[in-house]
Amino acid sequence: MADATFEDGREAPLNLGAEDAEDLQVISTLTQDAVFPVTEMSWRPSERRFALLLNRFRWEDRDAAERRGRPFERVQSLLVFDNVLAVASQGVDRRDEDMILSLLSVDFEAAEDGAGQILLTLAGDGAIRLSVEALESRLKDVTRPYRAPSGHVPDHG
Repeated sequence: MADATFEDGREAPLNLGAEDAEDLQVISTLTQDAVFPVTEMSWRPSERRFALLLNRFRWEDRDAAERRGRPFERVQSLLVFDNVLAVASQGVDRRDEDMILSLLSVDFEAAEDGAGQILLTLAGDGAIRLSVEALESRLKDVTRPYRAPSGHVPDHG
């Protein structure tokens, strides 16, 4: 009989917050290659909140999956931005309910007063820009992980 190892430990769902550009880069890394239907975006002006329900590749689990020879995983996650004053997009047709978007990165361009712009860069030249009073974001896993349908690690060539 052997002692349990760190690798045997069970990972908990992610529940992260970001209040500065450095924190947001962690969230950006974890949400790279997340996919979501255009219908899973929600802009609530009265609450000053913009949210996405993502199917996120579990980058934090990649090495363990490779080591153990098990399938790669995705998980549904909520990516929420508060203090949002305005939303603009390019290359996103909200009327096309079958459109699937792929998130490449999330970046923050700060202004002098703490306000700024959050840029969600999408595959295929799409983008969503959020004007924010202050950076406040959360990433929370909301389902159990599931086998990645492609069976592969996302690759950008």
